[in-house]
Amino acid sequence: MPKMLPRSTARFKLLAPLGLLPLLAGCNMVVLDPAGDVARQQGNLILISTALMLLIIVPVMILTVLFAWRYRAANKEATYKPDWDHSTQLELVIWAAPLLIIICLGALTWVATHLLDPYRPLARTAPGQAVTAEVRPVEVQVVALDWKWLFIYPEQGIATVNELALPAHRPVRFRISASSVMNSFYIPALAGQIYAMPGMETKLHGVFNNTGQYTGFSANYSGAGFSDMRFAVKSLSDADFAAWVAATKAGGGTLDRAVYLKLEKPSEKVAAQRFASVDPQLFDAVVNMCVEPGKMCMHDMMSIDAAGGAGVAGIGNVRSLTYDKFAARGTEPGYWGRRYVGALCSSPLIASGDRPDATPVDLAPLTGAGLKQTAFADRSAPPHS
Repeated sequence: MPKMLPRSTARFKLLAPLGLLPLLAGCNMVVLDPAGDVARQQGNLILISTALMLLIIVPVMILTVLFAWRYRAANKEATYKPDWDHSTQLELVIWAAPLLIIICLGALTWVATHLLDPYRPLARTAPGQAVTAEVRPVEVQVVALDWKWLFIYPEQGIATVNELALPAHRPVRFRISASSVMNSFYIPALAGQIYAMPGMETKLHGVFNNTGQYTGFSANYSGAGFSDMRFAVKSLSDADFAAWVAATKAGGGTLDRAVYLKLEKPSEKVAAQRFASVDPQLFDAVVNMCVEPGKMCMHDMMSIDAAGGAGVAGIGNVRSLTYDKFAARGTEPGYWGRRYVGALCSSPLIASGDRPDATPVDLAPLTGAGLKQTAFADRSAPPHS
């Protein structure tokens, strides 16, 4: 016969795990207890939606147990009606209650979708604190790289990698893009997540109501270094933010297009970096996929296409990509799909010696519509690459 434990000991073993519940109070519920007004509104939306759904879920769970107990086989006092199949009153309750909750959820979602639109500038920084016309939001240009984050402050003229500092109580406007694959920009304490996609620009607005140290990361898998694609977020007072900007400028370093092309190459677990100055046109070049020297920007190409195209003369403006797959700029050469259009009648964006492959750029073959064709006058000659 197995030895039976005393009843008090058995109860202690059953209740012992409950004693660990208070330890959960130390968990950081940042999504439901954020530091920004936008994120707090989103957290409240989750709580309200959950409460509305529980109005149905909890009664159903209770009634399931109640009915199972009430109509158990051993209960001879329960009414037995094997031919019962309909009740108008019960049907009204079953359908009316969920319908009312769905209506409430729909109205709540419709309003919140417009008020919390990430593209919509903030109307307030906190409950009862409206944003006045004199308040200028802090603009931060964000580029998702493999596998790190680049932040450009155009107003301050600085840039950082894997470090984001923002002044508290001031609206922030993010302009977000990516260099190669899609990522998701997410700071749980500040606002919701939004995708960062190459060749496109998304926007996000938010505000910090408290100072402190937080974390941002990519919420969309993007390759081998995804797990370490995190960055430090600092919410600072106005004085501390000004001091941080001054320290960044004093640290030196320039982020121009040549440095960006080196920074863009895949790397993992990158430490925070700061740049005292930055090319003011860099972000727009990233979005338009024309950081490389001599490469036509997307907006120029679309403008030419809208005007009818460059015609036969445009054939001479096609170059092969110079990066391999490990630099996220294409793959093996020799395929028409692995080429890009060079700039038409324009000077190089940066010195030819700054190209990643150190190959000089010959702009002579680059002609525009209606200009003399030079690159392919001799069709037997190989294309310029």
